[in-house]
Amino acid sequence: MVVALGGISAHRRIFAPGDRRAGWWPELAGPGLPLDSDRFRLLGIDYLGGSGASTGPAPGELGFPAIDARDQARLIARVADHLGLPVLHAIAGASYGGMVALAFGELFPHRVGRLLVISGAHRTNPLATAWRSVQREAVRFGVARGDGAGGLRLARALAMATYRTRDEFTRRFGNAPRLEDGRATFPVEEYLFARGDDYATRYRPESFLCLSQSIDLQQVEPARVPVPAVLVAVGEDQLVTLDDMRELDATLAGPHRLFEIQSHFGHDAFLKERAALAPAFALALDGDLR
Repeated sequence: MVVALGGISAHRRIFAPGDRRAGWWPELAGPGLPLDSDRFRLLGIDYLGGSGASTGPAPGELGFPAIDARDQARLIARVADHLGLPVLHAIAGASYGGMVALAFGELFPHRVGRLLVISGAHRTNPLATAWRSVQREAVRFGVARGDGAGGLRLARALAMATYRTRDEFTRRFGNAPRLEDGRATFPVEEYLFARGDDYATRYRPESFLCLSQSIDLQQVEPARVPVPAVLVAVGEDQLVTLDDMRELDATLAGPHRLFEIQSHFGHDAFLKERAALAPAFALALDGDLR
């Protein structure tokens, strides 16, 4: 069994045959893909505190208990117990999912054979926390005024600007703005707020607050993670930087290897870069990490 975990917006449906939009990892998981469902049984979860079927905040509830990646790891252990799985072959985690994988490796090292951690570190850096703090305040502002979806729209728009890169935005959004009634609307602005509008229809503001904060509460001690691990860093990632991943690589207790890739998708490379990520998957799932 391989547990597959993504960002805070990911859910239990990893991929869906015939419907690429239904699964959150269609480029990397499925028959014949790097996370090959023909060879491995795959398990996804709805995060605790999220907008799925697991326990989370009710509409308007801003006092839901603070959770962190260790709580998600304990949830996975409970699910594995229920399924009669004493040991998992691997956990493949990207972004927040990589943080949860590290937490599982710290808490339950005897229950997982190997970890694949893509753009997920043992702690967050202050600049990334700064961006997320502004996003959370935008959501709280909206909720306080009866427009949580509007606050979430703004937060997601800002988040998209941190996930991607200057290079991608330059390539895609260099056209002139539209001028109507004295107001300029820029192509990049239309993209960001379209993504914000879409996200606000699918995700609860209260869940966003809970899991965004959970990222910034991450505190895993790499020296207490003896599980063999493959790490992937993206050079252009603004949120989980190359330095963050190199620090993790330098302090992990168990055998490990760091892959460094380049991608104009930045932090979102884990959703897009099938060819670049395939060697890391192969080593993490089948290779000799001694």
